[in-house]
Order: sequence, then structure tokens, then C-alpha cells
Amino acid sequence: MAKISRVLLSVTDKTGILEFASALAGMGAELISTGGTARLLRDAGVPVADVSDVTGFPEMLDGRVKTMHPKIAGGILAMRANPEHMAAIQAHGIAPIDMVVVNLYRFEEVAAKAGATLAELIENIDIGGPTMLRAAAKNYQDVAVVTAPEDYPAILEEMRARGGELSLDTKWRLAKKVFHITADYDSAISARLEQVERVNPLPGDIDIRATKLMDLRYGENPHQSAALYGRPGRGIAGAAQLQGKELSYNNLVDLDAAWQLAGEFERPAVAIVKHTNPCGCAEQDTLVEAYRRAFEADPVSAFGGVIGINRPIDEETAREIAKTFIEAIAAPDYSPEALAILAGKKNLRLMRVASTTDPLVVKSISGGYLAQTADSAKLSRASVMVKTRRAPTEAEWPALEFAWKVAKHVKSNAIVYARTGQTVGVGAGQMSRVDSVKLGAMKAVLPLAGTVVASDAFFPFADGVEEAVKHGATAFIQPGGSVRDDEVLAAADRLGVAMVFTSVRHFRH
Repeated sequence: MAKISRVLLSVTDKTGILEFASALAGMGAELISTGGTARLLRDAGVPVADVSDVTGFPEMLDGRVKTMHPKIAGGILAMRANPEHMAAIQAHGIAPIDMVVVNLYRFEEVAAKAGATLAELIENIDIGGPTMLRAAAKNYQDVAVVTAPEDYPAILEEMRARGGELSLDTKWRLAKKVFHITADYDSAISARLEQVERVNPLPGDIDIRATKLMDLRYGENPHQSAALYGRPGRGIAGAAQLQGKELSYNNLVDLDAAWQLAGEFERPAVAIVKHTNPCGCAEQDTLVEAYRRAFEADPVSAFGGVIGINRPIDEETAREIAKTFIEAIAAPDYSPEALAILAGKKNLRLMRVASTTDPLVVKSISGGYLAQTADSAKLSRASVMVKTRRAPTEAEWPALEFAWKVAKHVKSNAIVYARTGQTVGVGAGQMSRVDSVKLGAMKAVLPLAGTVVASDAFFPFADGVEEAVKHGATAFIQPGGSVRDDEVLAAADRLGVAMVFTSVRHFRH
């Protein structure tokens, strides 16, 4: 391997670049750079030549053209072991470039801004940067390509140990990283530009790219390999783990289910989930009361559960949580006092989660993917239809609204018995709706008398309503739409209960 003698630097993220460039110069490397990077180095006293001095052309077109020139491209792409390549660049007065240090315009940052115009999006598409990166990665045997500030220290350490050289293994590793970066960059551009003036909410194609964030011990079962992919800082996948054992595949699935359910509510809310279904959920005036109500709905199932909370966890709530065994918690933050209390549960996984909105829900099936828009349907009293002779009472309405939000997050067939702000019994995933009604009643440890019932899809027969009323239900919320709606409503009227139709279904498979 040859010593790195000539380095091209052009970075948007200038974190650590001054120290990195100074160290390279200290090892005898000649530095060439563009615009803002060159000014930063020169102002700090680091010797650097402008790219325009190398090419003989000034930066032009408002900076759109800087490095697209044969004296740059030739210096990067020339293969040192190829005599014809070396003769060609010598004939044209081109000096080899041994290292390219480049990171790209922040397109995704601009694309995420509310109200970003098409002109802003276009102007923040990097042209020269990806070109230099790909060229250097293509010629990785002779050119080291550096894309991230976090790689600077290790690169300098290796160069010092090897007399200014980098190993072929290091160059290959850095080159492979480039093609992930440029693929992600192009994918982000394509996805964002497709949204401009798009009428159909579903894209013409789905390019699923995500960085491996961590390997997992195993998948759903110990004989399955697994890893987590995603974007740092986004949702459960990008959440920060503050303490606890390593996360499992099942932990992450349950954390996502709990986090999404807790996010349905505006007041302090807690969702306790087991195997992706809520065993307890509550919305109250205080977070600690929401936790108590969620826990008491099914304390047996809550043992070893996963919790989602829509507020920063305070000291009082942490003390309540610490009384039982919980696997993991997802919350937007934790007070210092809460962290100190929960630190006593050293295996408890604490996740700090930043809210994110995913416009598409994607699932894999053999041979392909299913994509749909998120289930963001909202309920209001004005949007539902009272279908029975008796309308819900003022006490039943908020209970129905609460139960409907929870039912959206229960696996079908879903039945939720609830009071205002608290689940009482949850029947999930049964093959017949009447069995979900029976299961929800069986799971209840609190009194069922006076509860309301939410059903994620229509009652196909009157038996489900009759069964729930036997256990004390007084009002129902369901989509309607069965060919036997008249029979179901006749049963409700005969039993003296209220029923409202939403015309919206909440299947969850």
C-alpha cells in the first residue's frame, strides 16, 4: 500500500474536519478542498489548496460546479497498477488523489421541513459529492474514501501505525460504506420527489432501505436469526436505550404496539401490552393514576409485560412501576428521579422514544410486500350514528370513545370492555366474534356491570351482543355493515342497550 500523500476534502458536516485535516497535513499530506471547507481550514492556519487552483476553473453556477473536472476525476479514478492509466494522467498533468473525504448535502433534513418547496429540494440534491464518493469507492485499492466524522479517529490511528498508509481491508470497508450511503441518498430523493403533486397516497414503487442498527440474540424463537433495521432517532427502531438487558425481537414488537396505543390519547395514558395485545390501558388526569388503572385491569397479564407511556415518566409513576416485574418501557423521557428509581430494576429496558409519523405501513409476505396508509381514522360523536332506540348516556359516550381507540390496537377479532378511561376486559384474536366477547369477559378482574363494548368489526349475529349484555355491558360501538344488522339492533333494543355505528372498521392482523 502507498502512503496517502494527496487528500481531497469537501464536507457538509464539518464536525471534526479541522482536527482531521490538521493531522493529515501533519503527516505530510497535501490538502485540496472546496468552498466552505477550504475557508475553514485556511482560517485555522491549515495549508490547503483550492480545487479551482488544481482544475484551473473557478467554482461556478452558484457552487453547482466545483469538482466535476478531469483533473479531479482522473486523479481519483486512475489505477496505479495500470501503466496506461498512469501515462494518461501524467500526459495531462493530473496528480493522483489518495484519499477523498466527502459527506453530502443534507437533502433529508431539507425534505423533512414543513413547506419545503420543489426549488429547495432540487437545490439540495448533491451532484459532485456522490460522484466523487462513487469514483473513490470504485478505485478503493488506491483511494481511501471517508464519509463520516466518527471514522476519523480510527483512520488517523491506523495511518500513524502504518507510516501514513491504510490497509486494503480498511479501504474496502470504507468503500462498501459509500454504496450504502449513495443508495440511501438516491432513495431519499426519489421518495421525496415522488410526493410532489402526487394524488395517489401509495407510491409507484417501494424502495425499502434501512441501516442495520443492531443484531438481536435471536428472532421470535431461539433457532431464528434476527436484526433490527431502521433510522436512528425515529420511533421504536431508533429509540435510545437508557438501561437494561439487550432487546429481543419480541420486546421490540411489543414496545411498538404499546407505544402506538399510548400515542392515541391526549391526556396522560399508559398501555400495558403482552404479545402485541393490550392487557390494560388507561387515560387519566395524572400519569400515575393512568398506570394504576391500566395495571389493575389485568395485573396477572401485566406481570412481565411491556409498557407504552405518552408522557415523560415522573417519580411517583416510576415508584408504582417498580413494584412489579416489567420487561420494557417506551416513553418520551424520564425524570432524573424516575431514572434513579428504575435503575434498581437493572434488567428493565428503558427506551426513550421520539415521536414519528410513518405514512405507510409495510408488511412482508412470501414474494413481496403489502403496503397501506396508516389507520388514522378519528372518531367524534358527530361522525357516528345512534342506531338503537336508546342513545348512549353522557356517562357512556366517553367510555365508548375510549374503548374504540383501544380496539384499534387489538388483534382481530377484537372486543374491548371499558369504562371511561380504563379497559376492563380485552378479547383478542379469536376466530369468532362471540368467542372474543366471552374471552374479554373471562379476562376481566374488575366488575363488568355498566361497561361499554367496542368491536373492531361488525357483529355478524346477535349472539355477541347478547353474551356481552349477560356480563353487564350497557352500550356498544361497532362499524355496522352486517347483513344481519337489523337482527343485531333488534336484540339491542330488546335488551335495552345503546348501540352506535361508526362506518369505520379497525381490523388489525
